Amino acid sequence: MDLSVEIAGIRLQNPILAASGTFAYGVEFEDIVNLKKLGGIVTKGLSATPIAGNPSPRLFETAAGMLNSVGLQNIGASAFVRTRLPRLRQIGVLVIANVFGYSVEDYLDCIGILNEGEGIAAYELNASCPNTHQGGMIFGTDARLLAELTGKAKRFSRRPLIVKLSPNVTHIEEMARAAEEAGADALSLVNTFLGMAIDVHARRPRFARVVVGLSGPAIKPLAVRMVWEAHRAVKIPIIGIGGIASAEDVVEFMLAGATAVQIGTANFWDPRATERALRGLRHFCRRHGLEAARELTGALEA
Repeated sequence: MDLSVEIAGIRLQNPILAASGTFAYGVEFEDIVNLKKLGGIVTKGLSATPIAGNPSPRLFETAAGMLNSVGLQNIGASAFVRTRLPRLRQIGVLVIANVFGYSVEDYLDCIGILNEGEGIAAYELNASCPNTHQGGMIFGTDARLLAELTGKAKRFSRRPLIVKLSPNVTHIEEMARAAEEAGADALSLVNTFLGMAIDVHARRPRFARVVVGLSGPAIKPLAVRMVWEAHRAVKIPIIGIGGIASAEDVVEFMLAGATAVQIGTANFWDPRATERALRGLRHFCRRHGLEAARELTGALEA
């Protein structure tokens, strides 16, 4: 059974990645998950300098998902290269570094630091986080700004560049094409949708930022639709994200056009969700007589 896929010239042994922001820096899960079995991990968002993140509370469970307002808390790119990356290299897991900044210069500074690190396969440009006052979604909802950021990051990067798109736009196809034309090697979509929750007894928002990011099963149908739309609009590979928790979810995204997927919120209630989905995908391919998992990509019969 050949589960391997290729994205931007990088061979993944299977299409299942752990999503940024839900799997820490990867090493924290090594006693729970066999990291070497995964297609790879995407680190939590890294910035040129450490970020403290948003005030608590930062998480709130919804009926079919989770609201979060973490705010890109991280140790900074230099500390990651020095304290986490060496262990990830020892383990032998494929690493994609998620990169964040408040400005174009911040993104480039972060990439410059990571360029010196050994063992990073690619960068995921986080142009879509809704939980910061600057950067992130500001770039991801304006095609011109997204193209500018992507183009400069691509020229500065020594590794393939994956651009993570925001779902909080009217036409995902426009944003996908803007990133592709600016030089993106691949796309990942989607990040969290905008949402909010209210404490009805206190009559106050649950979060200091009021409007925050919604993820989990509730967003899956919307995310599948956006992957399908983006797949029809661009020629570069797509990594699907949004409410994936099982092998059937993985297959659904691949049929819609994804080459690989990231499992995110499911890691909070099942830290081994990635491994379970991988086993299920192998069984699915056998049951349906597939010789290779990549046969699923874009194979929707509509």
